[in-house]
Amino acid sequence: MTHHSGFVAIIGRPNVGKSTFMNRILGEKIAIMSPKAQTTRNKINGIYTTDDVQIVFVDTPGIHKPKNQLDDYMDTAALSTLNQVDAVLFMVAADEKMGPGDQYIINQLKPVKTPVYLVINKIDLVHPDDLLPRIKQYQTARDFTGVFPISATMGNNVDELLAELTKALPEGPQYYPADQLSDHPEYFVVGELIREKILELTRDEVPHSVAVEVERMKDRINGKLQIEAYIIVERDSQKGIIIGRGGAMLKQIGIRSRRDIEALLGESVNLKLWVRVQKNWRDNNQYLRSLGYNIKDLH
Repeated sequence: MTHHSGFVAIIGRPNVGKSTFMNRILGEKIAIMSPKAQTTRNKINGIYTTDDVQIVFVDTPGIHKPKNQLDDYMDTAALSTLNQVDAVLFMVAADEKMGPGDQYIINQLKPVKTPVYLVINKIDLVHPDDLLPRIKQYQTARDFTGVFPISATMGNNVDELLAELTKALPEGPQYYPADQLSDHPEYFVVGELIREKILELTRDEVPHSVAVEVERMKDRINGKLQIEAYIIVERDSQKGIIIGRGGAMLKQIGIRSRRDIEALLGESVNLKLWVRVQKNWRDNNQYLRSLGYNIKDLH
């Protein structure tokens, strides 16, 4: 029996459901999910493995107009993926009209030689009669290898898309062990889970100004893994919001984060969180690199 393998990029505007799609396929929370834009900041590899195929999905940051060095990094990270993969999934939202952001991505996709599939997500949010005009609109802008209307939340047509990718990918080896779901270290995923809870619990400009740096993730005391992490913000006012009155917000972030971290790691965790102000960190290349963003690789 032949074995197929390859790399598939998921690209699209912010908040079209790229991370939800990848988490649906993997059955685990690898990429964080939030209704707020710019949730994904790094290229996150999720690994789908069966007896017949191994697909390494690259969940890219949502492409948007850059406002700072971090935004510019995110766009560059997303677009740099296109020439390094075996297939591209261009994901759009069924409940949103095609806009300038979609056209910008389509223009970036025009020179791409690898197969590009149009994936229309969130079909559970629209009437079926509204889908065909939306599909035709995108097909007028570019020829696609295939078109898949799906619901990443409900699972509609996700298996059909996986079957198509399995056939399209070249014969190749299994790059990662069958039980490995991501190529990121655990501390990265832990930091992302903490950031997800901040996105859930805060609002306005705070989520876009937040990073999480996991300082320590070792030692066990009374059977509990000790994790220490810093929540990085840009202003003192944001620090106050994250901590909350009497520390209430920080406590909630910790409770929700610990629950997901324990589910991910399969063990009890003692999570300690601190908040640190680092002014204008999103425009500081050196600091961005210290947080794991490969700035020098992209500029």
